[in-house]
Amino acid sequence: MMQLLAGVRAAVRWLSLVLLAALIITPLAQITMRGVFNVPMAGAEELARYFLITLTFISASYVTREGGQIRMEEFQVLVPPKPRWVLQLGIEVCGIAMFAALCAAGAITIANNLHNQTATLEMPFWLFMGPLAVGALLLAIETSVTLVHTWLRKRPEEKQTVLS
Repeated sequence: MMQLLAGVRAAVRWLSLVLLAALIITPLAQITMRGVFNVPMAGAEELARYFLITLTFISASYVTREGGQIRMEEFQVLVPPKPRWVLQLGIEVCGIAMFAALCAAGAITIANNLHNQTATLEMPFWLFMGPLAVGALLLAIETSVTLVHTWLRKRPEEKQTVLS
C-alpha cells in the first residue's frame, strides 16, 4: 500500500512540474505568436486557465504532504499540547469530510455533463472538471494519512513556521 502511495506521490509531483511548465509556456507562446508573427493563438487564454486550475487541484495533495498548507501554527502553539492534539485531529477530520464532499460533487457534476464541452477549445467537460475530482480525492487521501499519523503520535505536531 505504501509503495502505491509513494508511486502516486511521485506521479503527482512530476505532473505538477509539467503543468507548471505548460502554464508558463502557453502565455509565452501566445505573446510570441501575437507580437512577432502577428498571429494570435486561438484559445490560449482558456488553455492557460485550464493549466492553472489543473495545477492547483492536482498539486494541492503534494503541498499538503509537504506541510505547505496554512495551519496557523502561530495560534496553535498558544494552545496546551493535549487540546492542540485534539484540535489538529478535528481539523484533519473536517478536511477529509470537505475534500470527500468536493470529490463527490465533482464526480456528480461530471456525470451530469458528460456530453457538454467548453466554449472556446471545445474540450470535453469531464476533462475540464476531472482535475477537481481527482485533486479532491488525492487531498482526502493525504489528509487521511496525516490524520492517522497524528493519531498514532498521541501528541500534536510540533512544526512551527519561522519567519525571517
